[in-house]
Amino acid sequence: MEARRGSYAWGAEEDPDMTELVFIVEDDPEGGYNARAAEAGIFTQGDTLEALRENARDTVTCHLENPEERPKLLRLHYVRDEVIAV
Repeated sequence: MEARRGSYAWGAEEDPDMTELVFIVEDDPEGGYNARAAEAGIFTQGDTLEALRENARDTVTCHLENPEERPKLLRLHYVRDEVIAV
């Protein structure tokens, strides 16, 4: 089965083929990382990438208590803004 990207992940009843939930990850200006699920109201953070990964798993488990409604994979899409002078 091919993983689906960017789908609304609020349960198997809405998208029975949902296998992946995408998180947009950005650097926190105060240190660490912030992550938000694309198209879903799930947010988390972590001081390190390892902590962020663990927090993303825990957050999805908390929001989706029924294992059948959870995505099979979490994709962490890292976004980094860089401003340079011309």
